[in-house]
Amino acid sequence: MSLDRRTFLRSTALVPLVAAAAPKPADWNALARGLDGRLTRPGDATYDTARRLFNPRFDTVRPAGIAYCDNAGDVAECVAFARRTGTRLAVRSGGHSYAGWSTGPGLVVDVSPMRSVRHAQGRAVVGAGAKLIDVYDRLAADGVSIPAGSCATVGVSGLALGGGIGVVARKYGLTCDVMESVQLVLADGRRLTCDANHHPDLYWACRGGGGGNFGVATSFTFRTHPAREVTVFFLHWPWARAAKALAAWQQWAPTAPDALWANLHLTRDRSGLDLQIGGLYLGGRTACENLLDRLTDRIGAPSRTHIRATSYRQAMMTMAGCSGLKVSQCHLPGSLPGRTPDGRLSRDTFSAKSHLAYRPLGAQGIAALVAQVARSGEHSVLLDALGGAVARVAPGATAFPHRSALYSVQYYNHGTLAWLRGAHTAMRPHFGDHAYVNYIDPELSGWRTAYYGANATRLSRVKSAYDPQRLFRLPQGA
Repeated sequence: MSLDRRTFLRSTALVPLVAAAAPKPADWNALARGLDGRLTRPGDATYDTARRLFNPRFDTVRPAGIAYCDNAGDVAECVAFARRTGTRLAVRSGGHSYAGWSTGPGLVVDVSPMRSVRHAQGRAVVGAGAKLIDVYDRLAADGVSIPAGSCATVGVSGLALGGGIGVVARKYGLTCDVMESVQLVLADGRRLTCDANHHPDLYWACRGGGGGNFGVATSFTFRTHPAREVTVFFLHWPWARAAKALAAWQQWAPTAPDALWANLHLTRDRSGLDLQIGGLYLGGRTACENLLDRLTDRIGAPSRTHIRATSYRQAMMTMAGCSGLKVSQCHLPGSLPGRTPDGRLSRDTFSAKSHLAYRPLGAQGIAALVAQVARSGEHSVLLDALGGAVARVAPGATAFPHRSALYSVQYYNHGTLAWLRGAHTAMRPHFGDHAYVNYIDPELSGWRTAYYGANATRLSRVKSAYDPQRLFRLPQGA
């Protein structure tokens, strides 16, 4: 592919958006020839796998094409194609969008092939398509890591652009807090490197403003932290202790030393009701047990306990549910980018909503939450502790506004939407109207304020400056 062709296509991206007829086969063929990566279209052998997201709820969506982009030039080709033909774009990194917005009927720009991870002198340069389990694994070889989430197949791009709540956030901050720069392809085809000194407003917006809003991220530079031995723990109690455990956990976890991160899972499934508190401690087992004793003194002795000192890399495998697998097996199976031939993970059908808790639940709120989980069905409420380093960043310093929140709340449902809607509505008087953009909720009213708080106005200004004609059109886009 010649540079001249790419220069020409970028120049066409400067033409204002106009209504256009659907792309013709010749348009798609030209796009395919212009990519270093590959374009998958209906009828191709890999299409049915390529079009699917992590969540089978969206399997009915049939994109006109999926472009696996090898580099930023490929992304620019796709952007120019969308502008010339009026084709809707969807951007996909890991394919975990809770609302299914990493697919659509037009062109899916998949950045999974851009998955390199390089480390030098305390900085990691990470391709936007890298999956979290691979980021952890490759950085661990150099004895370092970045703060990130626990789901193995989530793409680093979506996580970081939405903030990045994760398992060492209380010690090292959100993923966006260690983002030093991001490379983007904009709606007009420009390729920019944004940092504190170059396009600082766009850099600010990319640190919590949500993926797919301002451009297509192709690479990130993150500060790293040392990855030493840690201790992981999982404690279970009888369901009768649920209210007591919730009351104790919300007072203990957000105010514990920064080295400790903990979650609380309240679950109902086919086997019944389950109460678990889990997490990790950036230190040895004895110190971890001393901190856990402060919790169990309030709740009572757990019925089951697992506490283990392990390597940082293995701790991330454990948190990802991959403790008995090799890294290559901790993927979806297949030969397409982001998958592995020996992958053993499976897709998951679910729906979700969220809250951010800015104050502890009172007795009525605790009783309400426990009662919601006890209702029939298959569902969970997942609480992740914040505080620590997360809270020491000003709400307006990045686009992620929820610095004062004590913990995040995720309602996760495997059945009908009735339970999900009912639980979220029941808890709204207790938690208020705060939500996490990475748990995107297509039914959420007042989403702009719920996701972004006082930062919403500035995000709108950034959107108008860098994508005035809204090539990137999310239903809940800034």
